[in-house]
Amino acid sequence: MKNLSKYRFSFLLLLFALALCFILNISLGSVTIPFKNIIGELFTGKTENESWHYIIWNYRIPKAFTAILTGGALSISGLLMQTLFRNPLAGPFVLGISSGASLGAALLLMGASVFSGLATFEAAHSISLAIGASLGSFLVLLAVLSVASRVKDTMALLIIGLMFGSITAAIVSVLSYFTTSEELQRYVYWSFGSLGDLSWSQLSLLTGIVFLGITLSIASIKSLNALLLGENYARSLGVRLKKSRYIIIIATALLAGSVTAFAGPIAFVGLAVPHLTRQLFNITDHKILLPAVLLYGAILMLLCDIVAQLPGSESVLPINAITSIIGAPVVIWLLTRKRKMLF
Repeated sequence: MKNLSKYRFSFLLLLFALALCFILNISLGSVTIPFKNIIGELFTGKTENESWHYIIWNYRIPKAFTAILTGGALSISGLLMQTLFRNPLAGPFVLGISSGASLGAALLLMGASVFSGLATFEAAHSISLAIGASLGSFLVLLAVLSVASRVKDTMALLIIGLMFGSITAAIVSVLSYFTTSEELQRYVYWSFGSLGDLSWSQLSLLTGIVFLGITLSIASIKSLNALLLGENYARSLGVRLKKSRYIIIIATALLAGSVTAFAGPIAFVGLAVPHLTRQLFNITDHKILLPAVLLYGAILMLLCDIVAQLPGSESVLPINAITSIIGAPVVIWLLTRKRKMLF
């Protein structure tokens, strides 16, 4: 409680920044809407133009909420992986969960031309892609959990996770080689990532999955704090390492896998935000880090989406490219300050 009161002002600033970025995000787009109408829609639900009302409530606000969920979920899953493996370069996708989702999407988008006679449903539909990607990430999760029950060394699990990612990436490459140019183009477009393709019903489903992942993460705070000092120390505190490892892996799979399924693979946010949060808060207690990382990730993703919209232009850049452009310099900066990293 002492730490929480100490950082109360910092959290208030983060919440204010989040609200400001949210309003700024929904104020921008290819259609110019006066700012007073944006505020009016948010607080009264009324506007002088019905088309503006439709754009705000059926496109911009869902996209902004998707950005918040995506940034927060990826950042928390990155924090979980970095703590579990005690590796500053571990991200939310080191266990191959994202690669499994990519394989599921690839099979849906490119499988018909490779496996002749394969019956596929409407692959271009976003819910179809979400289902396919979810199945792919779930199968990889089952494989990782199966291996985790037989491997005691956490670093060995990390390497095995990377190998799962390599295998799925290789299968995607084979599919890409044999597929048609049209199907390959659709897969490449999906791999760019997108925050603006979700309906309210899909957003509700994503919210439920992310909430479950965050709940499991909160339940693992004691284990995460103990793991920072090593597995032997954690065991001496009564932490059941095998159970804790399972819970952390499942939480990461729910957070990173659901985001990849609904929004596509989005790079660097999960890797960079936990380090940035540690530098700014100068603390390793996960009671503080978890909510801080959640807020920082949401703010960063909203800012990336603002940049991707190219304010003043009708063009929209791939969100994955923007997060990489911003995230890569952050990781480079952190590596140059490695001796100051809180691990």
